[in-house]
Amino acid sequence: MSPNDAPVLDAIAWYGGNSGVGFELDNGLDVSSFQEKQYDEKRAGTHPVAQKRANPWGLHDMLGNVWEWCADAWHNSYEDAPADGAARPGGGAATDRVIRGGSWFYDARGVRAAYRRGYDPAGRSGDLGFRCARVQSVSQATKRRRSAGR
Repeated sequence: MSPNDAPVLDAIAWYGGNSGVGFELDNGLDVSSFQEKQYDEKRAGTHPVAQKRANPWGLHDMLGNVWEWCADAWHNSYEDAPADGAARPGGGAATDRVIRGGSWFYDARGVRAAYRRGYDPAGRSGDLGFRCARVQSVSQATKRRRSAGR
């Protein structure tokens, strides 16, 4: 099997082997010369969110589609990383940040949360993005009502 032929990923991720399927924009990347593609498509690029199956937590596109920026500074290993899951601060001359999850442009090996790379935070790319997250706060009045059983 080639790095761009992993049909098991079709249900959950966009990657180099399937990112041309259903791609409808005229300004996508010409992928007609990609070697050993899974599907014979001419153009590829990012896709709208939620066209693939969600993960067990209901989140879409955590793998593939676009690399996702992380709060961690890039380090070559996990040695001395925070044990509590906190973002890892920078150090020394390194300024790169961590990106994870692979993208529509890369092969199947990179389509996993454990796959990470360092990337210049000033860099821009058509296969790089971020996930907007929102923490829902609960007002003091709501907390009082809940504790009173209402």
